[in-house]
Amino acid sequence: MEDTIPKYILGISAYYHDSAAALLCQGKIIAAAQEERFTRKKHDASFPQKAIQYCLDSADISLDDVSDVVFYDKPLLKFERLLETYLADVPKGFRSFVTAMPIWLKEKLYLKKVLRTEFARFLNDKNKTIKLKFAEHHQSHAASAFFPSPYNKAAVLCIDGVGEWATTSLWQGEKNNLTPVWEINFPHSLGLLYSAFTYYCGFKVNSGEYKLMGLAPYGEPVYKDRILEHIIDVKDDGSFHLNMKYFNYTTGLTMTSKYFDRLFGAPPRQAETDISQKEMDIARSIQFVTEEILLKMVRHIHKTSNNDYLCLAGGVALNCVANGELLRKSPFKDIWIQPAAGDAGGAIGCALALWHQHYKQKIETKDNNKDLMQGSYLGPEFSHDQIKVYFDSISAPYHIHNDVELYPLLAEYLNQGKVMGWFQGRMEFGPRALGGRSILGDPRNSDMQTTMNLKIKYRESFRPFAPSVLAEDVHHYFEHAKDSPYMLMVAQLNSSLLISHDDNKKGMDKLKQLRSTLPAITHVDNSARIQTVHQQTNPRYHQLLQAFKNLTDCSVLINTSFNVRGEPIVCTPEDAYRCFMRTEMDILVLENYVLIKSEQETFKGTQDWQQEFVLD
Repeated sequence: MEDTIPKYILGISAYYHDSAAALLCQGKIIAAAQEERFTRKKHDASFPQKAIQYCLDSADISLDDVSDVVFYDKPLLKFERLLETYLADVPKGFRSFVTAMPIWLKEKLYLKKVLRTEFARFLNDKNKTIKLKFAEHHQSHAASAFFPSPYNKAAVLCIDGVGEWATTSLWQGEKNNLTPVWEINFPHSLGLLYSAFTYYCGFKVNSGEYKLMGLAPYGEPVYKDRILEHIIDVKDDGSFHLNMKYFNYTTGLTMTSKYFDRLFGAPPRQAETDISQKEMDIARSIQFVTEEILLKMVRHIHKTSNNDYLCLAGGVALNCVANGELLRKSPFKDIWIQPAAGDAGGAIGCALALWHQHYKQKIETKDNNKDLMQGSYLGPEFSHDQIKVYFDSISAPYHIHNDVELYPLLAEYLNQGKVMGWFQGRMEFGPRALGGRSILGDPRNSDMQTTMNLKIKYRESFRPFAPSVLAEDVHHYFEHAKDSPYMLMVAQLNSSLLISHDDNKKGMDKLKQLRSTLPAITHVDNSARIQTVHQQTNPRYHQLLQAFKNLTDCSVLINTSFNVRGEPIVCTPEDAYRCFMRTEMDILVLENYVLIKSEQETFKGTQDWQQEFVLD
């Protein structure tokens, strides 16, 4: 009997990192969110109970109305890989085996039963049994990249740490079909290689990779030949093989081995200690190697696959520096990257894979230009009444302005050098703030990067800030002529904006130099991670940028995520106000409500709050 076509499909990712839920209605993504935003625990890996409830509430349905629930990977295949890896290294991996097995035997091996128990709590009809299905991990990544993309036909490349077995896979996407082409399997992994260097440089795996990428321009690639000679063998087609002697992640409790330490002359840097020139050079070297591998791979894919377009997903696809290089140097006409490229995006991918591949539902004809992610604004939003009720409940003074008054006023605040918390519309899905839950500032202000890093975000001073720019003006500021709505592409600033400076500066001394007329968003290599803002997907943020342009003739703003270090991006008005009061932000804007810091009373919970979040 043929399956009935479902109206609603719920996809979830959980139990590893970045748990999330996504809901489709007749194949359209209508809601998606990460569990961390609700629990306030960064990278929360637990069952996404609150994210699921949000998705159901957004459609005004219960789980009884959902015919299919799909999980983003296959735990039994993952368990098979775990066992085979341990057996291949007996007795070396015993400690790691003893650590991992109780969790597997208690929960993950019997995940179907665990999931049925969790979902039963959502059902009103206790006699109902949900249809629970499982996609493969890289299938979920590939589906999240291809089906929402603007393309009817594309090569789809997925690169991450590891799924069940695959660490790198190529797929052919065409209409509603995704066909696997080839894969590279564990333990040979570009994602785990990058994470190993993240670990060695003293940053946290699965969150510190952004720091390694941001640190790279402060160094020189002096270790690249050492990496290519000893650690990884790279072929002309981009395929690779790791020398596992240097790693410990297959059998141990650390990423790197004593041989890795010997190769680089010291043990890993201790977290939160001073960063030396060595870490900067190592960061630059592994970034160089990563880009070289990806470029070889992508050129080979173009040569052999007969595609004009490329889609990317998996954690490595969040390396926006490499993405920019691929866009500029690869032969593909264009590249589209799933904005939630990591495991959270698997929730969308597995649901779309079920809709298109299992139920054979045709995808709408696309125009190679507009994607189906709706700007990735797929999370909760709050009405004016909800915002008012909260502020009144805590007696917070506020001002209400209509749109005609609001945007010129906010542009003037930004022009005065004030830092603004900006909360409007639906929350973003994925790791980037895209003008729904953002902290904004004036990029022309030479003190703004230091101010925002140390007084607002409470994070390392070397970390760069990204610019938001009106999509129609991007070419005026950057060597970039295409859309970049998800802040996943790095490009150079136009030479007309650059200021002459001393190129002989080393390390952190580079940070103190004035490099361009937009100093707060200019990284030390004269690059920036661009977000193009589009009137169609975020009209209010577009309007704010337009007002700032009208006042200053500059259509660029600093855009960083609305949170402090170690905290997930804010979700609710309460989250936003709490973050506003705990930092040195000047202005808070929630829709048409404007709050001024100097008018606020002391907020309960502002003392010792930095103990609340584990550092990323």
